[in-house]
Amino acid sequence: MNADQVAALRALLAPTGWIDRTALFAGALRRSTRAGLLLIGTADDEPWHMTAHLADESRMAGIPELDPTLVRWAPPAGAPAHLSVGLDRLRAAGRGQTLLVVSAQLAPAELLERVDDVRRLGATIFALDRDDPELDGIAHESLAVPQATAPVSFDAAQHLVSAAATDVADVRLQQAGPRAGQPRLRGRLARLLDTVTGTYPD
Repeated sequence: MNADQVAALRALLAPTGWIDRTALFAGALRRSTRAGLLLIGTADDEPWHMTAHLADESRMAGIPELDPTLVRWAPPAGAPAHLSVGLDRLRAAGRGQTLLVVSAQLAPAELLERVDDVRRLGATIFALDRDDPELDGIAHESLAVPQATAPVSFDAAQHLVSAAATDVADVRLQQAGPRAGQPRLRGRLARLLDTVTGTYPD
């Protein structure tokens, strides 16, 4: 999903109140992250997708503190440096750092225990999930994307949070000018409807 599509999705969702919720969550994430942003998911569903988008957005917006570090449960030997950060990194988390938990499933006990440990070390915890009461109870800030009632897919929510955290989508839309307008609107909205239902391929 490119910046034009994110901006059009925002416009489509504005009446639902979802954009306000996303903006509040993303704004809090940006303000709390002063000394590093860590991302973690479950052992069988690591948040590669959101890590990549936040890395791109932070680089283009010139906000290095939002450049995320993906924390992996079992990085393989010989993995590149940015893909070899293991669970030991959580022990070094502290004040000024933020841990963002991205999970489309209920957090297992082991993940909850580690997130709670990081909170006790002084880091700020954010959760993007499907409405997980236990995880949300540990997090300082959470954004739930209930599968049955949310107006966006979990994947689309990750795009919206990444864009809102850096405001890159709004800047690009303003720079694009008239050529980003009516001629492409119908096709963009069709693709965005696919995204909302979770069927749009990146």
